[in-house]
Amino acid sequence: MKKKIVQTSGAPAALGPYSQGILVEGSQTLYIAGQVPIDPQTGSLVGDGDIRIQTERVLDSMDAILQAAGMGFQNLVKVGIFLTNFDDFAAVNENYGKRFGDAPPARTTVQIARFPMGFLIEMDAIAVA
Repeated sequence: MKKKIVQTSGAPAALGPYSQGILVEGSQTLYIAGQVPIDPQTGSLVGDGDIRIQTERVLDSMDAILQAAGMGFQNLVKVGIFLTNFDDFAAVNENYGKRFGDAPPARTTVQIARFPMGFLIEMDAIAVA
């Protein structure tokens, strides 16, 4: 198995010892690390307290990583969504649904206790070319 690190300035730099994405060559499977609502240019939280703005930033980061791997949202097969407040589910679902056509990926959505820095959401994903 050969793996390639996928890195882009269109998504926030890793906050720890991990890669934005890993492409497994041969299977052409891309694993996208959890993306949080950080502006990739400033490194600051976006949309303080606004789930819609935070969701858009996370989806934009995922899009940038997908593009860096030569893929798009149509290549996603599994998405994980982590929320600090499940009352935000409808707003997240609305923004999320705009990115997909008639064949959205499989998905898991869970509520967690909290994130650092005021994040309300995090998403990770798997895509296949």
